[in-house]
Amino acid sequence: MNEPRMNAIVQDEYGPVKVLSLRNIERPTPGPDEVLVRVHAAGVNPADWHLMTGVPYLARLAFGLRRPKNPVRGADVAGVVESVGPGVTALSAGDRVFGVAKGSFAQYAVAAVGSLARLPESLSFPHAAAIPLAGCTALHAVRDAGLVSAGQRVLVIGAGGGIGTFVVQLAVALGATVTGVCSTSKLELVRSLGAQAVIDYTVEQITGHPPFDVIIDTAGNRPLSLLRSILTPQGRIVIVGAEGGGNLAGNTGRQLQAALTPRAKQRAIALFSTESTADLGSLLEFVDAGTVRPVIDREYPLAEAAAAITRMTDGLAHGKIVLTV
Repeated sequence: MNEPRMNAIVQDEYGPVKVLSLRNIERPTPGPDEVLVRVHAAGVNPADWHLMTGVPYLARLAFGLRRPKNPVRGADVAGVVESVGPGVTALSAGDRVFGVAKGSFAQYAVAAVGSLARLPESLSFPHAAAIPLAGCTALHAVRDAGLVSAGQRVLVIGAGGGIGTFVVQLAVALGATVTGVCSTSKLELVRSLGAQAVIDYTVEQITGHPPFDVIIDTAGNRPLSLLRSILTPQGRIVIVGAEGGGNLAGNTGRQLQAALTPRAKQRAIALFSTESTADLGSLLEFVDAGTVRPVIDREYPLAEAAAAITRMTDGLAHGKIVLTV
C-alpha cells in the first residue's frame, strides 16, 4: 500500500538557495501531542536561511552536522488540522490553526499542539502565517525583555523588517513614543505603523537624538558601546536575532557581550525567543483590537520559495514574505 505523499521544499545539503528543490515526498505522521496541518500559507524567516545554509556553523551541532536533520524548510504555518496524534484533545480535524510547525514549506506539516493556536475566521491564512516567529519574538522583546511601558522613548532598529514591524506596533500599543530606524524605501511604512519619528540610516546617524529608555535592535551590526551612548542611565537594550558576527558563531559573541558587560544600571539583554499557544493568543488580542496588523510584503507560491528567501536576505522585504500553498 502506497503511503500518502505531498509536495515540499526539500534540501539534501547546506548551501545557497540552489540547494532547495520542490519534490514529492512521503507525508509526515503526527506523534503524541502533535497534529498534522494541511498548510495554506507559510511565513518566511531568517531562520529558514540559517537552516538552509548551516550558518552560523555552531548551529549545526543542533540541526545536523553535515546536512539538516529535517530536510524540509519552513516553520511559520497557517492551515487546517488534517488529523491528530495520540492523546490530542485540544484540537480536532477541521480546526483552523496557526503557529509553528516542523517543515511548513510543504502541503502538510506536523506541529506540536503547544505551538499552535486557533485561527479566527476574521484573519486570513497568509496574514496568520506572517505572525508566529516574528510576532512572538517582537512580543518577548517589547513586553518581557524591554519592559516597555507608557511614556517611554523606544528606538527600534530594523523597524521595517519582519520582526521590526511588529516591535513598532507593539511598543506604540503599550503607549511608548517610538523612533524607527530603516532604509529610505521603508520610511512611510514605519510611519504608518505609528512611529512618531523615523531615521533613514542611509543618510542619518542614530546618534544625536535624545536618549532612549529602550533600544530594540533587530538589525544586529552596531557596537553595544554606540547603543549605550544613546541610552538613558537606567535604560535597556534588547539584542534580537543572530545577524552578523561571521559564519562560525554568528551574532552569539555580541549577545554574550550584552549579557556579560553591565554598565551602571543599564541593561543589555540577549533575546532568545520561543513560541507558545499563550503568546500567539496574546498577539491575536492585539490584532483583534486593531493595534497590530501583520505586514505582508509579497506572497509567493510554494514552488518559488528560493525567490522568496532571496528577497528576504537581500533586505528588500517591507514586513513579512509569505508562501501560499
